Amino acid sequence: MPTTDSTLTPAPALPKRRLAVGLPFLLAWLGSFLLWAGWPVHPAPLALLLLVGWVPYLRLEQLLTERAASGWKVWRYSYLLLLLWNLFTTYWVSYSTLGGGITAVVCNALMMSAPLMAFYHTKKRLGATLGYISLPIYWIAFEQLHLHWFLTWPWLTLGNGFAKANQWVQWYEYTGFLGGSVWVWLVNILVFGAWFGLQHRSAAAGGTASTARRRLTWVWPALAALLPIGASYLIGSTYQEKGNTAEILAIQPNVDPFNEKFASGSKFISFDEQLTRLLTLSEQNITPQTKLILWPETSLDEIYFEDSFDSNPKIQRIRQWLGQHPGVELITGLTSVGRYPTKEEASPTARFREDLGYYDIFNTAVHLAGPVGAPEFYHKSRLVPGVEGVPPWLSAFVIDLGGTAGGLGSQPERTVYQTKTPALRVAPVICYESIYGDFVRDYVRKGASLIGIITNDGWWSDSPGHQQHLQYATLRAIETRRDIARSANTGISGFINQKGEIIQRTGWWVQTVSRATVRLNTEQTFYVRYGELIGPACQVLAVLLLVSVVARRFMQPKVIA
Repeated sequence: MPTTDSTLTPAPALPKRRLAVGLPFLLAWLGSFLLWAGWPVHPAPLALLLLVGWVPYLRLEQLLTERAASGWKVWRYSYLLLLLWNLFTTYWVSYSTLGGGITAVVCNALMMSAPLMAFYHTKKRLGATLGYISLPIYWIAFEQLHLHWFLTWPWLTLGNGFAKANQWVQWYEYTGFLGGSVWVWLVNILVFGAWFGLQHRSAAAGGTASTARRRLTWVWPALAALLPIGASYLIGSTYQEKGNTAEILAIQPNVDPFNEKFASGSKFISFDEQLTRLLTLSEQNITPQTKLILWPETSLDEIYFEDSFDSNPKIQRIRQWLGQHPGVELITGLTSVGRYPTKEEASPTARFREDLGYYDIFNTAVHLAGPVGAPEFYHKSRLVPGVEGVPPWLSAFVIDLGGTAGGLGSQPERTVYQTKTPALRVAPVICYESIYGDFVRDYVRKGASLIGIITNDGWWSDSPGHQQHLQYATLRAIETRRDIARSANTGISGFINQKGEIIQRTGWWVQTVSRATVRLNTEQTFYVRYGELIGPACQVLAVLLLVSVVARRFMQPKVIA
């Protein structure tokens, strides 16, 4: 393939020399450290490290291929970097189930290695220029897949990395968070090209690059890093929050999921007492202006049969309390059972018992509009793999991240709750669902003016897990330009405005309530109207590139000794 004078053009072959012992290992550690340090929870300025965090990997791959290392060796060091990054950033998954947490880290790193090896083979077969162009394409194609398949775990989608520095990515309202993944790879590749590409050409020529040449080479990565940040500040400074207002309460009952919440716990709090705590906190903080109260995921954790819901004594107690506060409505999480009349009408996840027939167990949000009226159920639809969406052969690896574990039912469509306040239309987003930009977008397309997140993050203890989960919600606010009310069992509860700013937040592991007046925007952003464009486009391009690689492999003439 012809080459061009580019910072990404391979340099003339350097004299063969032995690679310094341990250098690939050190580069793998450095790359994983930079990606971890730039991830949310650390101070916002450290997010800049994401823009150079992949440079050690690019240098690692370059050194190994220059020394004609095998693809197996390239994979080993690439996998080491990914494994360490996953471990440093998501080790807290093991707080609930050690074996499941180890499985998540090992397997996710293994899947992440696929786009890196596709890049390696593309660069080898089609040349450096197409190779480096292919890298972000393969990676984002993988991220798009990771958003939708059975083993979905998009926690480390690169665009999530700016959740703590969301003032830099106000343009997510156009691109969604995959736009951040494009930005990360673009800057990393340009920095790598400016640093190591120029250095290699100078070394091969036996001299040093001129000062003017060096400065010009660094212009492109500087512009790629700074222009999106500048555009973001411009968008953020001119954006005006929109919509009517409504007062919302987010209740944080702080029931320990390990010891207090369930009957098997050593300090179990009876379900009646748990309900009393929720009602008391609501009663103590309600005002005449309050329109809606949010209780966390699985606040009511006994099994509630949907076809006889209002006959349950606890639901009758809640209805009676709502009757004492006209105009106040409630959204709460619970575990529900939906029954099917016949086997033919049952879902693929349905179970069977002689006394119940065919039924599904759901992680559910229910809307009660007052003392009377039909309850509205929403069944959690993005189920956590290895926790809620589990085939029998994987049951040994179940990870408990909140809610009901096991093979749960779901529903194909989003449900939006219309309250008695005309402008207040609520998206009931349950826990893990809040990390999916395209999923939350579907609620807004159906008319949601407020995003209500209910979650139970207590399984992750006081670790980066619950903090990252909160920060990711700020990206959903930017993508949709919707206020967010967040009710978390043990924290962090609070409110996020349409610019992704956390305007209220509770402490961790405290019994408290957060109250705010939110705005109810009804306009749709570009991202809401048109959805994910980057991910599907990269998947199409990735397929075309892979076909080209395979074709080149078989068309290449064999060398006869």
